[in-house]
Amino acid sequence: MTQPAPPVSPPPAPRQTLQSVLRRAHLRLAFVAVTMAAVSLIVVAVIALRAYSGNNLNLLARSLGYTVEAALVFGDRVAATQAIELIAKDEDVAEIVVTDSRGRPFAAWRSPAASEIARLERAVADLALPGPVTVRVLHDGIVVGYVEVRGQGHQFFGFLLGGVGGILGCVAVSVLGAYVSSKRVVRSIVAPLRALADVAHAVRRERAFDRRVEPAAIAELNQLGDDFNALLDEFEDWHNNLRNENASLEHKATHDALTGLPNRLQFEARLKRALGEAMVTEQRVAVLYLDCDRFKEINDCFGHDAGDAVLIAIAARLRTQLREVDLVARLGGDEFAVMLAPMRELASAARIAEDILSGMTLSITLADGRTVATMLSIGIALYPDHARDANGLLRAADAAMYRAKRARPGSWQFAEGVAGPA
Repeated sequence: MTQPAPPVSPPPAPRQTLQSVLRRAHLRLAFVAVTMAAVSLIVVAVIALRAYSGNNLNLLARSLGYTVEAALVFGDRVAATQAIELIAKDEDVAEIVVTDSRGRPFAAWRSPAASEIARLERAVADLALPGPVTVRVLHDGIVVGYVEVRGQGHQFFGFLLGGVGGILGCVAVSVLGAYVSSKRVVRSIVAPLRALADVAHAVRRERAFDRRVEPAAIAELNQLGDDFNALLDEFEDWHNNLRNENASLEHKATHDALTGLPNRLQFEARLKRALGEAMVTEQRVAVLYLDCDRFKEINDCFGHDAGDAVLIAIAARLRTQLREVDLVARLGGDEFAVMLAPMRELASAARIAEDILSGMTLSITLADGRTVATMLSIGIALYPDHARDANGLLRAADAAMYRAKRARPGSWQFAEGVAGPA
């Protein structure tokens, strides 16, 4: 029975950047502040306009009452209608109704509302403006009729549209100003933090401990950068010390402490690598095994310090007599080894051995002024002539060196035999 596959967790949502959060908060704050201010101004203006409209309608109704007073007294409906029409066409009113003292219709005027805009204006006026204003028409102190006036709302509607447009315009200008201001704020806050993050990433990924954070204009961010730079200084010192210690340990592990030459471990590793390359390129590699003759006598007669001085002098002479691509190492005691790669001919290895022996003819001067004469015996083995691996080459060269030492100290010999198939 197959087990159901484990549920796959959804990938984490991308995190917002500090720049986007600050910019969005800045724009939101500016938008809310401008909108609240604009709405507050419009509300105050609407209240003021409502009171103004009520007073205006009341004054218009009183004026109409004076105008139709005579028509009501004499019952002249036509004159009343003409009078209210003459006044109403220049005023922002929707309807005028004149009634007699008993409330019966006497004259009326209504503004035509043919367009949709006019109907919308009247609907807005009914909601926002005060209701119809009614005044009494008096003649010698006696009520002869009533005048009722209802507002059109055209002016109010225009003001409302202008207010909304003003809000939108203010919001647009404020958003633009907030955007420009937010860019400056973001630049002054985010840029130093981004620079600090870049330096931190470079240190973590590339080990670039020499990077530093530039000074910032904001005091807190500048202090943060200074603290981070101080921390980087400590990390850089620690890293340099650790690198130096590792390099020193690596050098000690692969070099001879007395002569500074590579030791047996490094010599064998590089010899194996050179043999691998020679197998591909079909070239020769030569190994010279060197042993210091009469070294025990030097230690016994002159002391171990003199023996160490002799080994150091031999190492220095070997360095000067070989090419940069050749490798010379101290294998231990008074034994040295030289790797010649690539080596074209057997005669070239023999010539180099002769040069090394010639360089040892001069006596070595000790620190106390005494001189010591020494000689080297050398055995030579070549790949692939005498062996096909590092250990085989070293054994063959070592055996050749002992044959040279027994035959005549201070001479050299090639290894015997030919290597078998690999």
